[in-house]
Amino acid sequence: MNAIGRWGVMVMVMLMLMLVVGARAASAQTSLPLSLDEAIRRGVEQAPRMAEARAREAAAGATTTARRADGLPSAFATAGYLRTNHVPAFGFLQSPGSTLVLFPDIPDNYRVRAEMDVPLYSAGRVKSLTEVARADEAAAGADRGTVEQDVRLEVIRAYWLLVMARENVSVIERGLERTDAYVRDARSQVDAGVASPSDVLTAQAQRARQSVRVVQARNAAASAQLELARLIGAPPGQSIVTTTAVSAPMNGIAAVSEQSADALIARALQGRSERTSLTERRTGFQASAVAALANRKPWIGGALAVEPASPNSRYIPRSSDWNTSWELGVNLTWPLFDGGKAKANYAAATAQADGVEARIADFDAMVGSTEARRVLEERYRAGVATSTDVLDAQVSLLEAELERTNLAASLRLSEARLLRALGGL
Repeated sequence: MNAIGRWGVMVMVMLMLMLVVGARAASAQTSLPLSLDEAIRRGVEQAPRMAEARAREAAAGATTTARRADGLPSAFATAGYLRTNHVPAFGFLQSPGSTLVLFPDIPDNYRVRAEMDVPLYSAGRVKSLTEVARADEAAAGADRGTVEQDVRLEVIRAYWLLVMARENVSVIERGLERTDAYVRDARSQVDAGVASPSDVLTAQAQRARQSVRVVQARNAAASAQLELARLIGAPPGQSIVTTTAVSAPMNGIAAVSEQSADALIARALQGRSERTSLTERRTGFQASAVAALANRKPWIGGALAVEPASPNSRYIPRSSDWNTSWELGVNLTWPLFDGGKAKANYAAATAQADGVEARIADFDAMVGSTEARRVLEERYRAGVATSTDVLDAQVSLLEAELERTNLAASLRLSEARLLRALGGL
């Protein structure tokens, strides 16, 4: 390749790199309009914890299917070929010139077998093991619901924190503009001889403090945006534009706010997926205990087999012809002594069920006390922190606007926490 050709290739490579870098920069600068509902949807879809929870639920569902299959007939087929060495034929002389061969020399042996096993009676073992798997599947589904509730609350929290951080930046930047005007006025008064130079220094010191607050507020807003981008799976450099008004209440909060504390606590006990998971796991351990005792009882199974073979050992004398034989039988298995294994497994499963029962009681007590306090506190915040209280505050206009946004965002977050406490987020 000549020098001109090499330069042409280098120029093309550089142009391609510039296009790629430019495309990435344009992508990073593109704003992403994002509503709260869209943020929740994206957060739930891409959260690694949700993927893990879905995988666990799918695995539990497959285990349930496998346990049910233990009670259904199963069939399989085998085929084989065996080559043996030549052997002298064995037989009896029937008459001069006529021999009855009982064991001929057949070095090529072919065998095909189809077999079916049919469970007839398992003493409840299959049913109990299926119930164990079903309970595990239900518990895994409840765990997935718990993770989804947590992810939704985490996204809501990050969304409103970003709204508050950006409002803080806006207010502080406007405050910086007022400080700049104050510095200019001070200088004008000094130039006019109506103020001392110390007034300018005081104004400049206030501006310096305000500048630091601006930097801190911008850093906080950038961190809040990075956190929300991480939760929804957006690129780190993506600019997010929140589109949900902070004044819009959470869906379903109106009906919740009208209920009494006792009704809210009862709803929390019924709707929390954490309690559902514990209840299903208790059911699973109880079924495991039943299955352990069933291992001491007899079980009966039927078997059916069809076997074409050449030669077929059941046909005498042996012949290279294909002959088909079949089998039909019933098998009874009764464990007479297992060294106490079944009793030990029963005791272990029963103890685990009792342990989960204690956890359920502890959870109910927690909801009845700690969660009751939290539900009431969140409802109080949701009902008390109104925009009228903020507007009536005796503060400056800019600080009142910031406080109003912060209280409204906190109100939305309190509503989300209340719904999470009730299991209805």
